[in-house]
Amino acid sequence: MDGFQELYDRHWRDVYRFALFLSGNPAQAEDLASDTFMRAWTARGSIREATVRAYLLTITRNLWRDTKRREARLVPLEHAGVPAVEARGDTLLDLGWTTRQLELVPVGDRAALLLHARDGLSYEEVARRLDISVGAVKSRIFRARAALTALRARVHTEGDPR
Repeated sequence: MDGFQELYDRHWRDVYRFALFLSGNPAQAEDLASDTFMRAWTARGSIREATVRAYLLTITRNLWRDTKRREARLVPLEHAGVPAVEARGDTLLDLGWTTRQLELVPVGDRAALLLHARDGLSYEEVARRLDISVGAVKSRIFRARAALTALRARVHTEGDPR
């Protein structure tokens, strides 16, 4: 591959335009493009000349996705349609109840559910993290949700078991 400066000069505009398309924000697009080339710099020995543009755009897309995930987790609850704690005193009680009930869900099912729902990982990412198939992830999440639903129904008919 030619020198890294030449790679940068040749592909920076494409990476920036793609980042601008994704983000809609020139400042964020510049950050994404810079981060893309920083990642490429660290992996410069393994980049193949024939696929360098696709490689760079994939890095850009993945960085943008990571940014969106982080932003989604940082949205204040009241802005996400969830009432503020002050407005709903029972919110903390519900959270405490859910935490206690999660302890009753089998460990593997609970881990898959939390990685997906709390941490925002895709089924594929959860599968890699737990070293299981995507189908197993879907099954575990389904079982965990079903267990929580059954526990909630039981509480409504019998009272809180804990």
